Amino acid sequence: MAKKKVPVKSTELDAKEFFAAISDIEREKGIPKAYMIEKITQALIAAYKRDHEGITDNVVVDANEEKGEVRMYVKKDVVEAVDNPHTEISLEDAQKALPRAQLGDVLRIEIKPKNFGRIAAQTARQVIIQGMREAERGMVFDEFSSKEHEILTGTATRVDGRTGSVAIRLTSGGEYTDAFLGANEQVKGEVIHEGDRVRVYVVEVRRTTRGPQVLISRTHPGLVKRLFELEVPEIYDGTVEVMSIAREAGSRTKLAVWSEDPNVDPIGACVGPRGQRVNAVVEELRGEKVDIIKWSEDPGQYVAAALAPADVLSVTELEPGKSCRVVVPDDQLSLAIGKEGQNARLAARLTGYKIDIRPASAPEPPQEEPVLTQDEIEAEPEQEPEEV
Repeated sequence: MAKKKVPVKSTELDAKEFFAAISDIEREKGIPKAYMIEKITQALIAAYKRDHEGITDNVVVDANEEKGEVRMYVKKDVVEAVDNPHTEISLEDAQKALPRAQLGDVLRIEIKPKNFGRIAAQTARQVIIQGMREAERGMVFDEFSSKEHEILTGTATRVDGRTGSVAIRLTSGGEYTDAFLGANEQVKGEVIHEGDRVRVYVVEVRRTTRGPQVLISRTHPGLVKRLFELEVPEIYDGTVEVMSIAREAGSRTKLAVWSEDPNVDPIGACVGPRGQRVNAVVEELRGEKVDIIKWSEDPGQYVAAALAPADVLSVTELEPGKSCRVVVPDDQLSLAIGKEGQNARLAARLTGYKIDIRPASAPEPPQEEPVLTQDEIEAEPEQEPEEV
């Protein structure tokens, strides 16, 4: 019985399928065609070099989409005596292929893809896949690095009950990535469930071996600034500037604002009609208190405003360094300091000054008794004991 002939699948490279596949990748993944052709060209050359020891940089790939051709060539110098058959060809052999060939010419000899070994083909495939992954990661990195110090809205996909961290899927410009909101970057008392939509502040985007890593936070002071930009048109267009922010997430934030335009009240702009603008920010921050104060070039006025809601009688700058002494009414001392020192602590962070708060009844710190040094003690004249 005659054996049935099984058609042998050709190992030739189908250029039409090749370019069609590249177009599909560009359409589905958004990876530029030129980038993929460059990576595949490098892969084909790497595969050929691996299968042919002695080959240097004399292999080239010509991918011509218009003609629908992908050809590989090895370049060889025409010489009298061949020392390296991988890079040189004798004049006699060269003239068999090209009668006009002369000594010193460089011949391009076509290599058929079917001459690749199985290992070489696998190598090319792996490099192509790696190139696609790198391109995808590069596109994700470029997209999200442009969102640094911005607010993004993501969806909580998983909550770790043990550590309290939340996996959040972020989407931007058609790209997506997963980021982790650690327990220390969450507002105290805030509960996030799977499926919740969460606004987060993008602190930084890093390149890692596993792709881009997006660092996010809900406790960062930048979140408050961006929320006010969304709610206050005057901040967004630059009429009102946010000069400084001090925040203890979940409890209280102090915001110093300023406007170059004398006709614009920076505090009123941030508060909004009937407090609508600041209330929208407070609602997003789950009830966190927000103090809005007017920034001033005068340190005394600035520090006094930063200690609001307490009244300040006087502010005295101390030397050396950025420090000052503040005097408040006796009944306002606890208000100026705040619960567990929070108001004074936030005011110091906001202004950059070390603040010593004193009541009006004792505006100066108590004088400490002088302590003699050992040298001063030795210098004291000894007194003779009194006679009895």
